[in-house]
Amino acid sequence: MGSVPIETFSIEEKQLDIKDSSQTQRAEWVLNSPDPPSLCQELIGSIKETVFPQGKKHSSASKKKTPWDYGVSFLRGVFPILSWGRNYKAAMFKNDLMAGLTLASLSIPQSIGYASLAKLDPQYGLYTSVVPPLIYALMGSSRELAIGPVAVVSILLSSMVQKIQDPVADPIAYRNLVFTVTFFAGIFQAAFGVFRLGFLVDFLSHAAIVGFMAGAAIIIGLQQLKGLLGFTHFTNQTDVVSVVESVFKSIHSEWYPLNFVLGCSFLIFLLFARFIGRRNKKLFYLPAIAPLIAVVLSTLIVFLTKADKHGVKIIKHIEVGVNRSSAHQLQLNGPHVGQAAKVGLISAIIALTEAIAVGRSFASIRGYHLDGNKEMVAMGCMNMAGSLTSCYVATGSFSRTAVNFSAGCQTVVSNIVMAITVLVSLELLTRLLYFTPIAILASIILSALPGLIDINEAYHIWKVDKLDFLACIGAFLGVLFASVEIGLVVAVTISLAKIILKSIRPGIEELGRLPGTDIFCDIIQYPMAIKTPEILIIRVNSSLLCFANANFIRERIIRWVTEEESETKDNAKGGVQAVILDMSNMMNIDTSGIIALEELHKKLVSHGIELAMANPRQQVIHKMKLAKFVDKIGRGWVFLTISEAVDACLGSSLSSG
Repeated sequence: MGSVPIETFSIEEKQLDIKDSSQTQRAEWVLNSPDPPSLCQELIGSIKETVFPQGKKHSSASKKKTPWDYGVSFLRGVFPILSWGRNYKAAMFKNDLMAGLTLASLSIPQSIGYASLAKLDPQYGLYTSVVPPLIYALMGSSRELAIGPVAVVSILLSSMVQKIQDPVADPIAYRNLVFTVTFFAGIFQAAFGVFRLGFLVDFLSHAAIVGFMAGAAIIIGLQQLKGLLGFTHFTNQTDVVSVVESVFKSIHSEWYPLNFVLGCSFLIFLLFARFIGRRNKKLFYLPAIAPLIAVVLSTLIVFLTKADKHGVKIIKHIEVGVNRSSAHQLQLNGPHVGQAAKVGLISAIIALTEAIAVGRSFASIRGYHLDGNKEMVAMGCMNMAGSLTSCYVATGSFSRTAVNFSAGCQTVVSNIVMAITVLVSLELLTRLLYFTPIAILASIILSALPGLIDINEAYHIWKVDKLDFLACIGAFLGVLFASVEIGLVVAVTISLAKIILKSIRPGIEELGRLPGTDIFCDIIQYPMAIKTPEILIIRVNSSLLCFANANFIRERIIRWVTEEESETKDNAKGGVQAVILDMSNMMNIDTSGIIALEELHKKLVSHGIELAMANPRQQVIHKMKLAKFVDKIGRGWVFLTISEAVDACLGSSLSSG
């Protein structure tokens, strides 16, 4: 600290008048700023922003609006299709039609496979590709997002719900519980959007999601060994140790080589189609239609060769017809309603995290903004509607969204085309899937898993932030060796621990003036910054001064003042006369923070040191006025800028000297 240059001032510069009218007026701006909105007003405002997204921009004109105008604005806010639908053209429909048909060719086999992953009958996967996409097309704002069942949510549901209800012993009760979980997931998602609680989703950081997805992909892949090898008995556990043990126990007694040969043959075909599609962008449709081709060919092979008589496991019966009502099957008064709500909350967060991440990535490519809160409302409504029509939790799929984008979709009409195609298939084509081998469904799921494992991103996280990588590897190992929910808990715990650590031990900087300017910066980051004699300027790098960090900050400042005074005594220089707190980073404060400032003020005053505050934010100055802290330190010690605070402190020390 001793090597930092000391700023010198001439007598003319020190003779500043702290009662200068303009400076006093600027200080009054701070002290007399309007009171911030109350909690109730903020809540009502957030709902208005979600429902009437253009309310602020047209506030002057909104006074002249009629109830009809408000109704139209409300409907357009809830149903974006009413806004862009007026400009929809036939040329756009041509692209959406082709994209929707391509999407359906991929969605039909994947939906059947993901239903088996969720331990549901095949038709429920197809149902989930009908109603949720239609609801999202009305309420969603992403043009590319493809809605339907996904692998991660399917394995999450099966791993958690089967602990409450055994899908083998009572499949009907298990299915009803899944519908109930879907209903709760929709409620939570809609509530997140309406009350702007999207920050809850952010507790799963990007690094945690990378690790969670990779671990889930491996678990999903291991689970597919049951279908790929034709096992009848297989563990319900999802951890890698239990799955590997189950494989070794079953492989000596009940596996059928024909299942393995058929599944691996078409897996190679699917991976090759995926490789060709990536190498040649013009053949983007090849990996999209490859699963449907695999289903058709494998079904024909089994039917013609009667392979089902020789150990090949087949789907057999799929119910014909459109979605059936499941409203009467929801267990809202049952004994497991609390557990269903817990699983619904976890499923809601995972589904939202994946959908919003996928939607925003493609929106950035197309150059438009995706409103996360409106997406949450749309996701919530589609899952609530889905729970009433025999669907389980749906969300945005990365693989199908990529296909939708590559196929040239223009709007969410491609989702409508896809849903109608699946609906027609439910009515006309399900009988033809009787002989479809289960090994093919396993190979379709396995072919989609490489996209969930991002090794390059994990390495990038390691290089940039070691704590983030700890969350990534913690989620990965938790999913892999414990369970899906344990992996989530580990990821959230590490992410929260990182936030808490930075909150309770925030960075505190000493500031100095950059030469020739009125800009004050950290003297460590900018060694050329000049310290002001007899004044200690401190900035706390925390948005909140609260019970968690108030004592730490107070003790740190006092220790800093003590060290500064001992250093100036050793150098035979004047001691610290004033401490200036730069509060521009501090967005809020609680009662513990105010008490800590009061104790700091008393300590400094007892040593003959003044305390000044520069640029306190609206919430901070409001609460300090309510607590009478401003009166305790004196209204003349609150300033708009650090420069004005320095000038006032220099003038005060000069007059007292």
